[in-house]
Amino acid sequence: MSKTTKEVIERVEKLRKTIDKYRYQYHVLDNPEVTDEIYDSLMEELRKLEEENPELKSPLSPTVRVGGEPLQEFKKIKHEVKQWSFDDVFTFEGLQKWEEKIKRFIEKIPEIKNEKIEYCVEIKIDGLKIILTYKNGELANGATRGDGEIGEDVTENIKTIASIPFVLDKKINLIAVGECWLSKSRLSKINQERSKTGETPFANTRNVAAGSVRQLDPKIAAKRNLDSFIYDIDKISEIDMPETQSKEIELIKKMGFKTNPHVAVFDNINGVETFYKEWVKKKNKQEYGIDGIVIKINSRKIQEALGYTGKSPRWGVAYKFPAEQVTTVVEDIALQVGRTGVLTPVAHLRPVLVAGSVVSRATLHNEDEIKRLDVRIGDTVVLQKAGDVIPDIVAVVKELRTGKEKAYKFSETVATCGGDGRIERIPGQVAWRCVNKNSFAQQKRKFYHFVSKKAFNIEGLGPKIIDVLLEQNLISSYEDIFTLKRGDLLNLPRFAEKSVDNLLSSIEDKRTISLQKFITSLSIPQVGEETAEDLAKYFKTIEKLSEAKFEELEKIQGVGPIVGEAVVSWFSDKENKKVLNAILKQIKIEKVKDVDISKLPLSGKTFVLTGSILMEREDAKAKIKSLGGEVSESVSTKTSFVVAGENPGSKLEKAKKLGVPVLNEQEFLKMLKQ
Repeated sequence: MSKTTKEVIERVEKLRKTIDKYRYQYHVLDNPEVTDEIYDSLMEELRKLEEENPELKSPLSPTVRVGGEPLQEFKKIKHEVKQWSFDDVFTFEGLQKWEEKIKRFIEKIPEIKNEKIEYCVEIKIDGLKIILTYKNGELANGATRGDGEIGEDVTENIKTIASIPFVLDKKINLIAVGECWLSKSRLSKINQERSKTGETPFANTRNVAAGSVRQLDPKIAAKRNLDSFIYDIDKISEIDMPETQSKEIELIKKMGFKTNPHVAVFDNINGVETFYKEWVKKKNKQEYGIDGIVIKINSRKIQEALGYTGKSPRWGVAYKFPAEQVTTVVEDIALQVGRTGVLTPVAHLRPVLVAGSVVSRATLHNEDEIKRLDVRIGDTVVLQKAGDVIPDIVAVVKELRTGKEKAYKFSETVATCGGDGRIERIPGQVAWRCVNKNSFAQQKRKFYHFVSKKAFNIEGLGPKIIDVLLEQNLISSYEDIFTLKRGDLLNLPRFAEKSVDNLLSSIEDKRTISLQKFITSLSIPQVGEETAEDLAKYFKTIEKLSEAKFEELEKIQGVGPIVGEAVVSWFSDKENKKVLNAILKQIKIEKVKDVDISKLPLSGKTFVLTGSILMEREDAKAKIKSLGGEVSESVSTKTSFVVAGENPGSKLEKAKKLGVPVLNEQEFLKMLKQ
């Protein structure tokens, strides 16, 4: 390799500075000084010089924005400053309550009691939060939020985002926070390309942005042309932090970052509400996804005095836009058989895009709900989907009726019930069920439940694999799962040698199970996880439970006469006895230990879990119960602690209202360890 000349070094440095200047003008200021052809020509020259002189390559060169070599895995990165998420409000009344609460806090703090309150309002971008760390003015790493304390090191993918500078004008240490996003026009082009190659189109810009940043191959992220908005400084050296949030955004922009231009300051929340209503109308006209606005107290002095709760800053709140609603047409209503034979009416809809995903089904819950809404086949309906929940039909647009719509009536027979297909109303309920208890649809759902996390928790044995095994007549009863051999599976669709070995290994690992989970797995009507736990604690063995009399069962706290009757009926059935005896030959039930719950560390404590936490929900419940605690689904004055994860919802608000202590996940895990 020839020695690099001084002229080449100078040329490379000048090219990098010039290209970075043009990058800033184009991607940050949206005011390009040169044409794309000129920019591309300069970039090609730089790339060629770096290839000819490898010693001049730099991890901060503009050429790395096209993506480096694929990574084996993402490294974890501990955040220097903890990352918080804002609490949500969904109505003006909710915003007013937030303001009342912070004003009460301010009144109690002498140093800010007389400070003027202003609100800095920003657009809430529906993208992926990113944390950028600069050392001595150079980009050191980029990370995802993760759990707030530890995120993933996605530096190589962050480098592909043209609006993020590699080098700052000043040699400072900085931690900047923002959002990375994909434009709607870019999503459209990507989906056009995917359609040509037979790939499934992406649902929305947020999913693509998040998925792109978390690609192990940076070249994929580079092709997506992601963008960014930076909105916060967590830490900075050499420069004093501005006194207000609005001035902080101005500083961020001066340092070369791209900021969202739609920022406003108000001295009252009526102004905030006006801003909010304007953006509800304008949100779909922007190139980036918007799911609300963020309100922050403008004064840094007040912010620092108010501080944080377990998971959120007190001085800010996210005001979310209403759940997305669309209209579509009910093409049919069908009855779906559940695992206990209960029939649920499901509306088959003209496929429609709502809240970022195409849906063609919506549950109508029961006969009474159909009557309440007066939903008819052929009706135009309002469909609503909030977050990740199942879409709901919330109203019928009766003005669009033509007279051809058909009222729905429960038929006397349902083919998927098997046998003669007869159905019957469940006494004392609005629900219907199959008379025949062994329909194929029912059978599939029972198997899905049997292998689920709540029961045997067999990894790799999901619904699609269960369907294949049933259709190929390899399983017809639960014990068949534990008698499968390698040769039975190798020639089946969806199976390769490694997947077969992994599945058989997973099955073998689950031959031992707790009594509570085993009872849960049997799909006994009226018996869910909580009741199964009560039965396991009382009877200690499956043999004693199977011989239990109704009089004994109905007296057990948490069981009662309805459950007692269902349990006696199930264990009295000849077919169920065969199923039970067969599966007991294949598995082992752990012995129930006699434990004095009063001596366990969480005895007498009741927990409510809300929002998403990194720990599996079922594992968290099991851990609490193993330490003597109880888990409830609702918050009351009897609740000891609420454990709040991401997007906690109304349970967190109720806890705060009732004064119930709130733990974030880290505090919860610390309590469990202690």
